[in-house]
Parts: sequence; structure tokens; C-alpha cells
Amino acid sequence: MSNEVSIFTNQSVVSTTKRETALSKKISSSGITRRRIQANINGTFKKIVNGEHVGNVIRGEFNAIVVDMLVPVSRVYYKGKYDPNEKPTAPNCWSNDGTEPDENVSDPQASNCASCPMNVKGSGENGGRACRFQRRIAIMLEGDNSGAVYQFNVPAKSLFGKGHGNVHPFESYVKFLANNGTSPDLVVTNISFDDNADSMELLFTPVREITDDEYAMVLEAQKRPETAMYTKLTVYQVDSGEDDGDKPAAKVERSDEPDDEEEAVVVEEEPKKRASKKSTEEVKEKKIASAIEEWGNE
Repeated sequence: MSNEVSIFTNQSVVSTTKRETALSKKISSSGITRRRIQANINGTFKKIVNGEHVGNVIRGEFNAIVVDMLVPVSRVYYKGKYDPNEKPTAPNCWSNDGTEPDENVSDPQASNCASCPMNVKGSGENGGRACRFQRRIAIMLEGDNSGAVYQFNVPAKSLFGKGHGNVHPFESYVKFLANNGTSPDLVVTNISFDDNADSMELLFTPVREITDDEYAMVLEAQKRPETAMYTKLTVYQVDSGEDDGDKPAAKVERSDEPDDEEEAVVVEEEPKKRASKKSTEEVKEKKIASAIEEWGNE
């Protein structure tokens, strides 16, 4: 006799095929666990699951695999001036592909980003553009064998700029990997705060190639709907003015980052030594392993 308990009081015929309807899809997608790693201005990272802080904060750096990202850089525009003391609000206009307003935008500033008056130098504060770049990526944590995927918002000031040796801002990092015959989903990346920067800026450094087991997890994760969802500004976030149930990274999206993609220049030179880095790879690996263990499994 089967130990399974039926939820039905009268079931004489059992279907042998998988059934999926429009309603079942809606209910299933609404139950997706929302995960993200949040970078904070105090130099720490937090794991956020369904809007709740999980585990201990991690200071300085962690290792991850970039599972997915949009190829173009996204854009976001707010009409009002940013006030860190005000309640976070949704942007007036945004573009996930960086070429035209998203179909869900209710206040588009132009038919396409290239001709948009908000995408002109001088339209924003301090002579910059009012419409800002943004980048959301989907990542897996090194050492997490569950294959859980998290959203990670790359701070605007960490997108463009010059790379030094193998240490880069994100857009320069992606080009650096491509020039060396690989891509972000095929390597373990160290994500660390730049201690020499005056504001919150991150640096990206390749640690090693992923293993066969990690490669299998990456391929599986890239098939899941939440992975692609994490790379975009979603309708849920826009309607609620929230970011996965928690305060959005408004400071990231509305900072005074460089305005031009052309500034993502790869400069091949010896990386500058940073005071916060340990002198040996062995010590660094132990530090990262200990940090990830502190996060634990939700």
C-alpha cells in the first residue's frame, strides 16, 4: 500500500500526463523564492531571501559565478531628484535592453534611447545624463552545492572604468574575460570592495575556471525562469517600488557613475596592491570559505 496521502476525497481515475494551465503557471511563478546579495555602503554584503536578511553579513569580498546577465547595459530614469531619506519609488522610465523603453513603462521619455533627451550630457546633475546605466546579474555562490541563484545589483560606479591587470570594473571585466577566451559563467569571480575608492565601488577578479560539477549547476540554473528574471527590472519591482520585497538599491541606480560605455577601457598593467588584500592566496581562500560558511543554507 502506498504511504502517500491523497489530497482528494474521491479520485477514481489518475492522469498519467503532466498537466499545466495558465492559472497553474501564474501560481507557480508567484511562489518563486526571491534571492539576492546586497552590497552596502559600509563595505559589507548581505544575503536577502524573500525580503528577509539571512545569515551573517560578509565584509569585504566573496566568490561567485556569474550565471546570467543581459548583454547590453540597462538604463533607468527618475524625474525627481534623489533623496536618501525619502521612501524608494519606481523609476519613471527604464530600458532593460538599453535601446528602447520597456513595454511596461507608463511614462516613456522617447521612442528609443538613442534619441531620448534624457540620454544627453547635461540633462542630469553635474553635467551628466539624467538617464543612468544599471546592471543586474544572476550569480551562484562558490561552495553552495544547492545551485541557488541570487540577484546582484552592480553599483553604477562599478560598471565602467579602467582595468588594471586582471582586476576590473564589471563591463571591463567581461571584455577582459572575452579577450582571454572565456566568459563570466565559466569562471569563479572574486567580488570585492575597492578600498581606495571614495564611494561604494566594486572590483571583479577571476579566481579560477569552474569545475565540472559547477559547470553542470550553471547549465541547470540557466534553464530556470528566476535566473533570467534576476537580470531585469521586473514589473513586480516597478509596481511596488520595491526590490524583491526589500528596499531597492536606489543609491546604486542613482549615483553619478560615468556616462559613456566608451570609458570601459581595458588597460593591461600590473594590478595595484590594495591594503585590505591578504598577502597569500592560501589565506584568501580560507577567508572566503569561512565567509560563505557563515551565510549557511536557507
